[in-house]
Amino acid sequence: MSDNYGRDLDLNLLRVFAVVADAGSVTQAAGRLYLTQPAVSAALRRLTTAVGSPLFARQGRGLTLTSRGAQLRAQVQAHLPALIDAALTPARFDPATSDRTFRIGFSDAAEVWLLPALLRTLEQEAPHMRVIALPVQFRSVSQALATGGLDAAITVADDVPAGVRRTTLFTGGFVCLYDPRHARMKLPLRKAEYFAREHVIVSYNGDLRGIVEDVMRRSRRIRCSVSSFANLGAVIDGSSLLATVPALVARQARQTRPHLRTAALPFVLRGAAMELLWPSALDDDGPGLFLRAHLARLAATTARRAERA
Repeated sequence: MSDNYGRDLDLNLLRVFAVVADAGSVTQAAGRLYLTQPAVSAALRRLTTAVGSPLFARQGRGLTLTSRGAQLRAQVQAHLPALIDAALTPARFDPATSDRTFRIGFSDAAEVWLLPALLRTLEQEAPHMRVIALPVQFRSVSQALATGGLDAAITVADDVPAGVRRTTLFTGGFVCLYDPRHARMKLPLRKAEYFAREHVIVSYNGDLRGIVEDVMRRSRRIRCSVSSFANLGAVIDGSSLLATVPALVARQARQTRPHLRTAALPFVLRGAAMELLWPSALDDDGPGLFLRAHLARLAATTARRAERA
């Protein structure tokens, strides 16, 4: 910490001093400051003690500045208005000129469908902004936000620490993604056939349990476990495996592999809420508000399209 910050001086005393210097009278200064005369006099005594030299001398019924007082007044006039303006003037933000770099945490599923749309939006509205995309999941996002490593995160989350804001973007469902050239099935898909088939799952624990095992309490025939939704389309392509994925992930996979198909699951499986999270310290941050508004809008638009697909 700078030595100046540690010095025992109440900066509000300088404001009192400036008003008394302009008024030339404690009485008039007290009226302008909405303080009592004793309060103004006490402030001047404290400032005089801190400076170590008299700042005013009596002149008739009023006050005149001493040489040290005149010197201090010149310095206060040069700096105090700028400090007040810095404190009271709202920060101005123009996305067209902002060169802010955002660190955004994405769950693997969210990065696939949300990051490309966000980058297209920034290209049009904030061409100098940059994004550092970082992987997060429900186990790691709280720590990443609490330590100040992220400006925002889009993921499923459990409890979050104090100082982290959250808002639900949507709660999506799951579908069965498959390659009809190899996984020939009679639709609608029956529960018996679903559990008789072989599956590829996503497991953040690196094991053979996925969301169906956790929610339905029933095991599937797992052929492969991967750590991310991002490449499930490539794994399914050309195989007879089934993948149970969020509808948004399936939609994205089919955009690059239109021959893949989706089928409704033979049971109800709703996902946890996908949330937008951010540090509360960024509540009034102009660029942060801009980013979060676009993330929420893009998520809502994409979720609606996935429901119609």
